[in-house]
Amino acid sequence: MLKEFREFAVKGNAVDMAVGIIIGAAFGAIVSSVVADIIMPPIGMLLGNLDFANLLVVLKEGKIPGPYATLAQAKAAGAVTLNYGQFINTVINFVIVAFSVFMLVRSINRLRQEKEAPPAAPTTKECPFCLSVIPLQAVRCGHCTSELKK
Repeated sequence: MLKEFREFAVKGNAVDMAVGIIIGAAFGAIVSSVVADIIMPPIGMLLGNLDFANLLVVLKEGKIPGPYATLAQAKAAGAVTLNYGQFINTVINFVIVAFSVFMLVRSINRLRQEKEAPPAAPTTKECPFCLSVIPLQAVRCGHCTSELKK
């Protein structure tokens, strides 16, 4: 059983998957930072200094009565909130990650297409009389001996 596990763990597919998951997690952290630190501040500024992370609806007041200016204040007070601003940030994160992955896959596919050689010119053809495969340069079919047009 240990031998089987070792073979499974060191197979190329398992190692590739592990590397992909680690890179994906790191990429997710980078995208979250790009959204939170670079994209959202200008969008919030354009919308009148609105911070999406602090958009919430109070469903139940906490021990300390509201209004709450930030999500952190609402959580500290023990309020039950509907955090739709966090949801907006998560949706924006997803769109950016999905677009980035799309662009990456698109680039890889283009590179693969460039590497593929064009198909080779045909070297055979079918005899129109007996439908046997014959050399392209043949003037007579080797199977039915019919004379072929050039």
